[in-house]
Amino acid sequence: MKEKLQEILENSKEAIASAKTLSELEQIRIKYLGKKGELTLVLRGMGKLSKEERPVIGKLANEVRTEIEKNLEENKSVIKEREKQARLESEVVDVTIPGKSFKVGRRHPLNLVLEEIQNIFMGMGFKVAEGPEIETVYHNFDALNAPKDHPSRDLSDTFYINEDIVLRTQTSPVQVRVMQKTKPPIKIISPGRCYRSDEIDATHSPMFHQIEGLVIDKNITLGDLKGTLDIFAKRFFGVGTKTKFRPHYFPFTEPSAEMDVSCFKCGGSGCRMCKGSGWIEILGCGMVHPNVLKECGIDPEVYSGFAFGMGLDRIAMLKLEIDDIRLFFENDMRFIEQF
Repeated sequence: MKEKLQEILENSKEAIASAKTLSELEQIRIKYLGKKGELTLVLRGMGKLSKEERPVIGKLANEVRTEIEKNLEENKSVIKEREKQARLESEVVDVTIPGKSFKVGRRHPLNLVLEEIQNIFMGMGFKVAEGPEIETVYHNFDALNAPKDHPSRDLSDTFYINEDIVLRTQTSPVQVRVMQKTKPPIKIISPGRCYRSDEIDATHSPMFHQIEGLVIDKNITLGDLKGTLDIFAKRFFGVGTKTKFRPHYFPFTEPSAEMDVSCFKCGGSGCRMCKGSGWIEILGCGMVHPNVLKECGIDPEVYSGFAFGMGLDRIAMLKLEIDDIRLFFENDMRFIEQF
């Protein structure tokens, strides 16, 4: 049995020395020291030995096991170091190679203009309010004092989901929802997408963006409306910008007006942008109609207010001198990267 133990030790040394990977080393350990390994099988046969031989063979067997384990551990360290060096060599980085360039996106021009407008009005104390794009006929028309025969309620102008549900044609329904849920004073702007059944061309799109404003409080006058919008125009288009108001009709305001600004391109002298008039129309506005206040649970004898609305796409086209609304929605990076 001594010869067998010595043979196991010598064979294990050769096998361990020739192992190239940790996996091979583990297989050698199992072969010699595992539950069914060669050394284990020898030890199981010690019951056949005499009392005198058992301690001698037992001692020798333990020495063989210790030697094999020592050889395994030493070669394991060698293999780990070898693999580490190979990995470092394969993963070496040449810091002199130029780095890869990453394409950075740009803010969409509509978002840039929207944020600028929002910042101006928030600087005047307005809060931003939002609402659903799929609206009820009540919120989109009835609560806004729009008569049943108003052209905007026609199927040719509005997208109906059914007779009671539409894609909102303006963000005014947000104002209705706020007035019905909030007690005055109210001071909000409501930006968002709107939908109308328009043919697509350079200035029209069935999907577009609006930003509307609403102020409700005691003793609000037309002078407050004009002053607020005059400040907006000067901050947005430039300090030299002039404003003028022309009478108009909207079912939800009375009196109503459209506001023009002096052409920021030519300073009012007349050019292609203002079509020679020196003025550019930018929004509609007016004092909130008493019927709208009543419908929203606000006493028109106590409170008054004004509202205004502008097409974000049109404002962006004017300020950025873009001549086709379709460019906003084509996602052409050559266009977006200009801003």
